Amino acid sequence: MESLVVRLLETKKTPVIGVVEREGRVFAKVAPNAKIKTVEGIVIEHILPESMGFTDEYMVYYGLGKMGFTHRRIQHKSSTYVMDDVHTNTIEGYWSLVKRGIGSVYHSVAQKYLQNYLNEYSFRYNRRKDEQPMFTSFLQQVIKAS
Repeated sequence: MESLVVRLLETKKTPVIGVVEREGRVFAKVAPNAKIKTVEGIVIEHILPESMGFTDEYMVYYGLGKMGFTHRRIQHKSSTYVMDDVHTNTIEGYWSLVKRGIGSVYHSVAQKYLQNYLNEYSFRYNRRKDEQPMFTSFLQQVIKAS
């Protein structure tokens, strides 16, 4: 059973949803809205039903248990951020990297390009444990393709 963390990062402008395996890969997507059906559709598409899901208390996640997921919530509103193995720190760490990267390097991103930036940060995050330098990996891919 995989442990996954789902988090909808809703801002005043563009909602994005992220799913991350604990000690594993991340997937982030610009969402057209922050409605239950949208979030559930992304969850169904990217998470195996037998997975353990960890979320905050945001209401769009309440249906995950009914969808077949083992679902645990952490109550951020009551200033609880970790309770045993229930937390969303993994995805919050990813969002922190994205926000710091965009804010310090690019300063702002147009909505139409946001998915490209999420793809870039997801690519980097998913290869964070690779011992081989990323540039070398790119060169090897180019050599294989030619």
